[in-house]
Amino acid sequence: MIRTEKLVRQYELAETVTAVHDVTVSIDAGEFVSVCGPSGSGKSTFLGLIGCLDRPTSGRCWIDGDETSKLSSDELAGIRNRKIGFVFQNFNLLDRLDARENIELPLMYAGVNNRTRREIAESTLRMVGLADRAKHRPTQLSGGQQQRVAVARALACSPKIILADEPTGALDSKSARDLMDLFHRLHEFGKTIIVVTHDPEIARQTSRVIRFRDGRVQ
Repeated sequence: MIRTEKLVRQYELAETVTAVHDVTVSIDAGEFVSVCGPSGSGKSTFLGLIGCLDRPTSGRCWIDGDETSKLSSDELAGIRNRKIGFVFQNFNLLDRLDARENIELPLMYAGVNNRTRREIAESTLRMVGLADRAKHRPTQLSGGQQQRVAVARALACSPKIILADEPTGALDSKSARDLMDLFHRLHEFGKTIIVVTHDPEIARQTSRVIRFRDGRVQ
């Protein structure tokens, strides 16, 4: 499902900084993988590269058979919209929209009609246990509820891959457990899930751990 070959990402600051260096990994369809490492180890940069949010300085990356280095910006956006769902630590919900409207956003960008958008949003809210919170705005929801809305939004376009960057970092322990239970259910449904985390307890719940240090896979 995901494969990288000698992936490198450098940034030109006061000096050249190599955030990801010579990373070659493969993640099969249906795997539940955690990406671990200390702060600054390159794990979030790696997630951005395989999520088509960034381009490598060198090396190659394949997502579901597509070599992303050969694709245009519009084609990369298409892969993000069709094949990848993103979950972030700080939820990234729009405060002016209610839960259902936040979930409908990626569907609107995909050209889905109003009725179908609403049906999908309501269905995904039921899946994450928030059917009764459809009209609540993010400020009216707890942190755990906001993260579940973010997961529902990630699922809206039926992606094959879920990429989660420190998804439990802003949650209390119970909300973190609830979120991981949800990820386990999605894994059972066949989703490929990659979770960046610094929490060893979260990592232990995944099927495989990829460890980063100084931009390299250990």
